[in-house]
Amino acid sequence: MFIRVNGRIHYLWRAVDQEGEVLDILVQSRRDKKAAKKFFRKLLKELRYVPRVIVTDQLRSYGAAKAEIMPGVEHHQSKGVNNRAENSHQPTRLREKVMRRFKSSAHVQRFLSAFGIISSHFRPGRHLYTVGGYRAVMKLRMDVWSEVSCVPLAA
Repeated sequence: MFIRVNGRIHYLWRAVDQEGEVLDILVQSRRDKKAAKKFFRKLLKELRYVPRVIVTDQLRSYGAAKAEIMPGVEHHQSKGVNNRAENSHQPTRLREKVMRRFKSSAHVQRFLSAFGIISSHFRPGRHLYTVGGYRAVMKLRMDVWSEVSCVPLAA
């Protein structure tokens, strides 16, 4: 995905797990092998485990970077396989429109690093739960949020 910041194009690198949860976000001005390697290193450092499979679009720099950083990991690049990652961009586009664009690449990185994790915390996949199960999951997530943010929830 690309984002315009003050008329210049920046690329949004995003890692999403099999449930659609955002793992990591990185904003860069380039989309080459060096940028892909930086993203993979940052992702692996935060994950603390090596994934079994990665799914990307058909950009060739992913394959070159993966061969150096994660040689034993399976890599899928066929069309349509990365729909989960592509759909995770939709909330970002909505926030970008509401905020009337981003002003700097540092602002984009700071905002999306927090927003991606928080928004996936409050969107647990409604279709996966029954009504009671969804309410229980949302109550648990709200309790975690009030504990982390140190703000008591209204009754």
